[in-house]
Amino acid sequence: MDSQTASAPRTVKDAPTAATLKPNALGVLGILFFVLSGQAPLTGIAGAAPISVAIGNGSGTPAAYVLAGAVILLFSVGFVAMGRHVVDAGAFYTYIGTGLGRTAGAGSASVALFAYCVIQAAMYGLYGSIAASLVAAHTGIHLSWWVYTLVTMAVVQALGAAGIEMGARVLAVFVLAEFSILLVFSLVTLAKGGGPEGLGAASSFSPSAALQGAPGVAIMFAVASMFGFEATAIYGEEAKEPRKTVPRATYLSVIVVTGFFALVSWMLISAYGPSKAPGAASRALAHGDSAGFVFAPIAAQFGGWAGEVLPVLLATSLFAGILTFHNSANRYLFSLGRDRQLPVGLCRINGRHAPWAAGCVQTVIAVLLVVPFALAGKDPVLTLFSWFSGLAVLAMMLLYLLTSVSVVVFFRRRRVDTRLWHTLLAPVLGAIGLAGAIWLILANFTTLIGGEVSTAVWLVATVPVVLALGVANERIRRRRQTPDLL
Repeated sequence: MDSQTASAPRTVKDAPTAATLKPNALGVLGILFFVLSGQAPLTGIAGAAPISVAIGNGSGTPAAYVLAGAVILLFSVGFVAMGRHVVDAGAFYTYIGTGLGRTAGAGSASVALFAYCVIQAAMYGLYGSIAASLVAAHTGIHLSWWVYTLVTMAVVQALGAAGIEMGARVLAVFVLAEFSILLVFSLVTLAKGGGPEGLGAASSFSPSAALQGAPGVAIMFAVASMFGFEATAIYGEEAKEPRKTVPRATYLSVIVVTGFFALVSWMLISAYGPSKAPGAASRALAHGDSAGFVFAPIAAQFGGWAGEVLPVLLATSLFAGILTFHNSANRYLFSLGRDRQLPVGLCRINGRHAPWAAGCVQTVIAVLLVVPFALAGKDPVLTLFSWFSGLAVLAMMLLYLLTSVSVVVFFRRRRVDTRLWHTLLAPVLGAIGLAGAIWLILANFTTLIGGEVSTAVWLVATVPVVLALGVANERIRRRRQTPDLL
C-alpha cells in the first residue's frame, strides 16, 4: 500500500539505536515557545512591517496580518485533524506521504528540509551582521560577520545535542524578552488612546484600508511572518499526550501570532499616525534602517535604554529562530533516516534522546550554505538573508498547499473522522487561500527578495528542482528494493 497511517511514533528495525525521540518532554507551552521562536517576533516585525507599510497597503498592514492568520487557521483545522491519526517527527513529509503516497511524500520531504535549512542560513546571515555591529559598537572589536556566524553554529549544535528540554528553556528566555517589550509597548500605546491621530482602527482594519495601495505585497509579507507555526507537529513524538497537546499548541500558536502581529503593527502605525506612518516607513527604508521604524516609537515610549536593548533583543530573536529551525531540520533528517529515505545512521540518538547524528549533518549543511557567501564577499543581509528567506517562504507555502490536498484525500479514503468542516470544507478553503498566497509570492518575488528579476527566476526554479530530486530519489530507492523478475 502506497500510504500508511501512523497512530503512534514509528520505529525502525535494526536501527543503530532505539529510533525514537524522548517522549513526554514537551507540553503546550514548550511547543508554543518553539513556534514563537521560529517566528522570531521582533525580527518579523522589524523586518516585514516597515516594508508592508511603505510599499504595501500602508496603514492597512494590520488587516493583512488578520487575513493571513485566517488562511493559516483554516489550514490548521485539517492539519490538526490529520495529526490526531499521524504522529511523526517528519510532519509534512509523513502527512503528504500518508495522503498522496510515498513518492509525493519523499518529494515534499526534500522541499521541507530545504526550506528549514535555507531559512536557518538566511537568519545566520542577518544574525552575523547584527552581532558584528553590536560587538564593534560596544567593544571596538571589528570582526567579519561570518566569524560570529560560525561560532554560533557550534553553540546551536551543542544546544541541539543537549536535548529538547534545554533548547526549550533557552528559547523561553529569549522569546519572553522580545515578546514582552513589543507587547508592553502595544498595550501602553493602546491604553493611551494611540498616537497623534488616535488609535485609527478604521484606518487599519476597514475593508478600504485593507485594499488600498498594494495589498498583495502586504499579504505576502504577512504570510511570510507566519512561517514556522507547523513546528507543533514536528514535536509530536516528544509531546505529552500528543493528540491533545499538538492541536492545542497549533491553534494557540496561530491565534497568538496573528493577534500579536496585528496588534503590534497597529500600534506602531498609531504611534506615528495612520497618515504619517507610510512616509516614516519609506524614509527608514531609504536610509537602510528598516528596524528604525519600529525601534524609534518604542524608544520614545520607554526612554533611551530601549534603543540600546532592542538591537540586542533582535540578535537574540534571530538566535532563537536559528535554534528552532536547527531542531526542525534535524528531526526531518532523523525521520528520513528512520524511514530509510536517507542513510539510517541519521536516526542515531544520544543519551538525551536528541538526534545528534542528524544535528551534525544539519550543521554541516548550514556551513555549506553560508560559507560561499562569505568567500564571495557578499552582503549577508542583502543577499544571504533576503534571497534565502524569500525562497524558504515559497517552499513552505507549497508544502502547506500539498498538505491541505493530502488531508482531503486522506479523509476521503479513510473514514476515521467524519466531521465535514474539519476534513473537507476548512482544508479546501485553506488550500484556495494558500494557492492565492503562492500566486502573490510569485508575482512579487523580486520585491520579497530585494533582488533582480534574474536572481528571482533561478531562486524560484530551485523549489521544483528540489521536489523533483526527492521524487527521483524515492523512485530509485524503491526500484532497488524491488527484485528483478526478468
